[in-house]
Amino acid sequence: MQLEICANSFQSALHAENAGAQRIELCSELAVGGITPSYGLIKQVIEALKIPIFVLIRPRSGNFTYSDAEFHIMKQDIEICKLLGVQGIVSGVLLPDNTIDLQRTQELIELSKPLSFTFHRAFDCVPNPFESLEELIHLGVQRILTSGLQPTAEKGLDMLKTLHEKATDRLTILAGSGIHPENASKFKSAGFQEIHASASKVVSTENKHDYFGNTQQTVSCEETIKSILKAIQDEV
Repeated sequence: MQLEICANSFQSALHAENAGAQRIELCSELAVGGITPSYGLIKQVIEALKIPIFVLIRPRSGNFTYSDAEFHIMKQDIEICKLLGVQGIVSGVLLPDNTIDLQRTQELIELSKPLSFTFHRAFDCVPNPFESLEELIHLGVQRILTSGLQPTAEKGLDMLKTLHEKATDRLTILAGSGIHPENASKFKSAGFQEIHASASKVVSTENKHDYFGNTQQTVSCEETIKSILKAIQDEV
């Protein structure tokens, strides 16, 4: 089983590789579900790490229905990622009714080639997950990052199992959200090949200012990542 770490900074990315994670999804601003990281961050991570790096392409927080201008930004970001040498793209677009925007998602997939393409947790908003699964398989998506349409992957485990069974070997169901050392082995026992976690801890800051309030900085924790890996390696 492979562990993908959702890394929100250069430090988080380093921790993921040092701890033994097999891949990272690089993003910024995990507090809002993640948005596209900066050019500088992508470049620095690519230059420093040896494990595969997938980059989240999401121009803002909020819903997954984008204006023409936002969609153009997403396409430019994919072009930049390809030039920088990343190994995968994580993205997706929905229509106002939360069904998959097949045309725009197809455009992103085609533009991303030959990179691997993951449809992100916008999938957890769709009204009919089984229909959406077949649509994404038809579009050529390599994996779907999902919590089984629940707040956490553990709560959505039954749906995740069904999606995994229906997908067969046509794409990978990447279980994510709320996976930690105490529950990680459940996903290996259920037959999943990959899991996704941030393994975050809050980093205390001494330079607080009343203007900004008590904002928290988080970073992926090496020890937590190692503990997740141990849990899925020890599982028979």
